[in-house]
Amino acid sequence: MTADPYETTYENLLLDRVGKDGRVGRITLNRPKKMNALSQELLYELNDALHRLESDYDTRVIILRGAGRTFSAGYDLTPPRDQGADAVVRSFRTVDEQGRRLVMGVRTGMQQIVDIQMYFWNMAKVTVAQVHGYALAGGCEIAMMADLVVAADDAQLGHPGNRFGTSRTGVIWPLVMGMRAAKELYYTGSSITGKRAEEVGMINHAWPADELEDRAIDYADNIANLTSDHLAILKQNMNRFYENMGIYSSVRSSADYDAMSQATAQAYEFHDRMDEAHRGGTGIGPVLEWRDGPYNDYRARQEKG
Repeated sequence: MTADPYETTYENLLLDRVGKDGRVGRITLNRPKKMNALSQELLYELNDALHRLESDYDTRVIILRGAGRTFSAGYDLTPPRDQGADAVVRSFRTVDEQGRRLVMGVRTGMQQIVDIQMYFWNMAKVTVAQVHGYALAGGCEIAMMADLVVAADDAQLGHPGNRFGTSRTGVIWPLVMGMRAAKELYYTGSSITGKRAEEVGMINHAWPADELEDRAIDYADNIANLTSDHLAILKQNMNRFYENMGIYSSVRSSADYDAMSQATAQAYEFHDRMDEAHRGGTGIGPVLEWRDGPYNDYRARQEKG
């Protein structure tokens, strides 16, 4: 590792220091043309960046945000490539010779991403997710793994992936919000605004979009009045409560359920439509419209103007 982690360059991330004396580190998801879709390569870069910043004593708090018009629209659903931003760094066999799904291959690939997200949750730095635009599916999952979440009051947070799979780390919702709201979001895959997310306890604060940047830095900087080692002790003490409540076992079993959910009638139709779109080169817009049309949201709402 370089002596100064902020000198590290990535294809899909930007690192910088903000706040008083640069004591707040900031990671920016930097795929704005793809709404910061979480490719495998981006996630492995994020894992590397988190480890580098964790070892930097002068970094007391870490902000995670997205470049461009959104935080993250979720996992990258476009056809994977062998190199560049859409590269598949590690792959597991997920179907047999007859095209039938191999659940443990699906599950193991999912679990490796969960391990990155859970490292973000338990790393020895206080973390703040700064959400604007969309934090959907995998984007919502990674935001939920931060210690604290602040958002623009018009941001949209939710998990449309529940319409063909299940959420993995997004299922910490029962630990941070009431059962009724958690189940409603989980069963529908719908999103809520930053303002509503604050009301139900999903996030800490919702602020006007034009104030989010400055207020997020001030918020993190206020926490950073304590030294990084003292903050780490406070965080580990707090996290023990959630570990004893079963966050690790719950999240890991959720990866198992997500893998199993890929063998439901709903998931089969979704993946058949995605395969057809990829083969035909038509793009995935019509598939997302099929997914979201019954709910009149996300892509379907945009298509209908």
